[in-house]
Amino acid sequence: MKKIAVFVDVQNIYYTTRQAYGRQFNYRQLWHTLSQMGEVVTAYAYAIRRDDNQQIKFQDALRHIGFTVKLKPYIQRADGSTKGDWDVGIAIDVMEAAPDVDTVVLLSGDGDFDLLMNKIRERYHTEAFVFGVPALSANSLVNSVDRFIPIDDSLLL
Repeated sequence: MKKIAVFVDVQNIYYTTRQAYGRQFNYRQLWHTLSQMGEVVTAYAYAIRRDDNQQIKFQDALRHIGFTVKLKPYIQRADGSTKGDWDVGIAIDVMEAAPDVDTVVLLSGDGDFDLLMNKIRERYHTEAFVFGVPALSANSLVNSVDRFIPIDDSLLL
């Protein structure tokens, strides 16, 4: 059975599924889908810490499914812009997990991850899969992986 490590860019998945479909992503169905592909040995969901009840319930639900939830503080700058980017943290965790698994699964459409996915394929001969919204996923990311799995109705609530 293949060992799978999963890394979810929660903000990216939330905003892309909302923009493309007006719906939320179904993390339980994702877990079921991944479990059919192999054994999920590592599963991280990267989110922003906002201390509101809805976010806390969502994060608890992710933990109940089997994810380790990693949180960064929500930062509101003086100019009104916000920051809460997990790209470097995700990249570090992927690089640390890749030698010990058969498949790395990333949920994101962010083209910044194309170099990362190419690197783990080359260095560790690890399969690289991406789940993303087709219309909102960078072509460079789609082209950097062994398999791009479109987020469609089957993975939405």
